[in-house]
Amino acid sequence: MTVRFGLLGAGRIGKVHAKAVGSNPDAELTAVADAFTQAADDIARAYGAEVRTIEEIEAADDIDAVVICTPTDTHADLIERFARAGKAVFCEKPIDLDAARVESCLKVVEETDATLMVGFNRRFDPHFMAVKQAIDDGAVGTVEMVSITSRDPGPPPLDYIGRSGGIFRDMTIHDFDMARFLLGEEPVQVSAHGAVLVDKAIGEAGDYDSASVILVTGTGKQCVISNSRRATYGYDQRIEVHGSEGMVAAENQRPVSIELANAKGYTRPPLHDFFMTRYTQAYANEIAGFIQSLKTKQPASPSGKDGLMALKLADAAVQSAKEGRAVKVES
Repeated sequence: MTVRFGLLGAGRIGKVHAKAVGSNPDAELTAVADAFTQAADDIARAYGAEVRTIEEIEAADDIDAVVICTPTDTHADLIERFARAGKAVFCEKPIDLDAARVESCLKVVEETDATLMVGFNRRFDPHFMAVKQAIDDGAVGTVEMVSITSRDPGPPPLDYIGRSGGIFRDMTIHDFDMARFLLGEEPVQVSAHGAVLVDKAIGEAGDYDSASVILVTGTGKQCVISNSRRATYGYDQRIEVHGSEGMVAAENQRPVSIELANAKGYTRPPLHDFFMTRYTQAYANEIAGFIQSLKTKQPASPSGKDGLMALKLADAAVQSAKEGRAVKVES
């Protein structure tokens, strides 16, 4: 079975997913749609696809699934349209920045019995997957505490800050999903703190560029998250899980893993410079996972509910940072 894909959105993340689809032997990139014709044409030529409108992809008999990489405020509407059109849907996070809108969208997905997978790619990183496997194998006993460090090399453009939903909904949301993935329990309380330490213009735009979060589950398990929009040494991505019988951790990754020793000391190459190279394999693995769910007719994961729960944690973090208190999470 070859899954025939339509790609909606030919920007930076669209190119990443086009590569993941195009390199999978069980997939075919059939069509690309984007408001910028040149961007769509470049991807279409690279993978032997056609440039079509969203309406044409929606009505097409030769499209089995779509990958939604359009701006966030279009995601929920497109999910509903393609669910009703009988297409399987892979959508970049978030489904929407408003939890109520996400809930109404998921009702349509349920009513149409559509397949929906949300793009939390870090679950599919080989190193993070190995940490999860160690937990599942009982290697560290019962999980008690999780630490997640996620720091970007530099802040995004200011015009992006205004439409991103803020650092908790845009950046930390990946860590909220990873926390749920590793803790094995739903967090019920969020304590978040935000500051502007990198660029005062980010604060003037109503956002933070530095954040710390503590999540607590009903049984008292904890997760500590550290975020920054500035890491002068590269793309900082680390996790550590402490359990009753041990600890498992995933360290930062480098394009080349070597260590040089000489009279000046020990040195290693720099870290990856951003998510497109750090998570290349994760993006390929998540598309493969989506295809596998279609072939086996099993529920796709991460699901729409996973997307909703991560957003609710982000909403609670926004409230906590604003009000300076711990906030209970709406279930």
